[in-house]
Amino acid sequence: KLLNVCRMRNTPIITFVNKLDREVREPFELLEEIESVLGIECAPITWPIGMGKTFRGVYHLLDDRLLHFAAGQERRSESERLDGLDNPLLDAQFPGEVGKLREDVDLIQGASGPFDLVGFLAGRQSPVFFGSAINNFGVQEILQALLDWAPQPQERDGGTRLIQPGEKAFTGFVFKIQANMDPKHRDRIAFFRVCSGRYSPGMKVRHVRLDREIKLANVLTFMANERLLMEDAVAGDIIGIHNHGNLHIGDCLSEGETLAFKGIPYFSPELFRVARLRDPLKSKQLQKGLQELGEEGAIQVFENLGSGALLLGAVGTLQFEVVAQRLQTEYKVDAIFESADIYTARWLTFPDDTTRRGFEREQMHRMAKDVDGNPVYLASTRYNLEVTSEKWPRVAFHDSREHGQLLA
Repeated sequence: KLLNVCRMRNTPIITFVNKLDREVREPFELLEEIESVLGIECAPITWPIGMGKTFRGVYHLLDDRLLHFAAGQERRSESERLDGLDNPLLDAQFPGEVGKLREDVDLIQGASGPFDLVGFLAGRQSPVFFGSAINNFGVQEILQALLDWAPQPQERDGGTRLIQPGEKAFTGFVFKIQANMDPKHRDRIAFFRVCSGRYSPGMKVRHVRLDREIKLANVLTFMANERLLMEDAVAGDIIGIHNHGNLHIGDCLSEGETLAFKGIPYFSPELFRVARLRDPLKSKQLQKGLQELGEEGAIQVFENLGSGALLLGAVGTLQFEVVAQRLQTEYKVDAIFESADIYTARWLTFPDDTTRRGFEREQMHRMAKDVDGNPVYLASTRYNLEVTSEKWPRVAFHDSREHGQLLA
């Protein structure tokens, strides 16, 4: 799903193959799987010398450098510049591995395309690095690549026009919401990406979705677990805004202009659960917790229009475990998640009110609404989805939608 988002946004992707200090699959097998499964061209930047107990380091194909690896050293090893792979020092230092390294590099240079910065920035090619993160080996090369390759802030599609980063007017959008970051307070932080203009403390901006003015005071920036008050921010910066429920993912703030930036889309869930309380007296806490976690994007929450039951949707089982843990620790709610008889969900758009009323009347037991009130069809099986869509050809069934998008 994340890769689908990257493709939709033409987002550059850097690949890091980890744990080369252990016995893992052959690098060429991994590259083949990345290209076939994820559908993106790979361009190796570093290449491993051995693996597991015989892991000696990596060779940097672009810089003709050798990075030595020493087991147990949690630091970046020193690099040594080579004068080509025919350097006799390689034979002396790595007699058992240098032959395969030369064969691999010859194959890479002959069979795969070279690294293309334009293709990388367009999301068509992914540079690949190898290393051992637990030993902090190979990580520095990724960070340096980000410094060397990352572009300056780009223009953004604001719905009505393209927003240039050098414009004076302040604009941006919320792309993430995180609740209870401070365990001592039930705070909620909206992470905001500045697209143009400059932030100044206490400035007033327009909340486009609510069509009202709000004041930006005491915004934050984060460095690991540290919070710092932000005094200045420009295009490309990320700021944290204290949120009391008014800001949702995808919301746009501007100095008056009506804009609609694209955020991170919702995808149709693949797994569904019904939340059941161990203590029925905690129903209000459950609803509040699920609503806030749904606004964060940690889980998708649907309300069945027929029964009123809350249904949780996710793309992986880990999401349910995370939600259960957060409900227990942050909202003091102990809930059990039971399987639901649902194959998939589809967002609906109707050509007119007559079609909508007829569809809802016939399919009421399969209808739900999401956190933004959009109509959703809950299909019990793939066959059920196909039959319903064929029966109602004028109704559009969507497998994704934008955060904050209201479907007609």
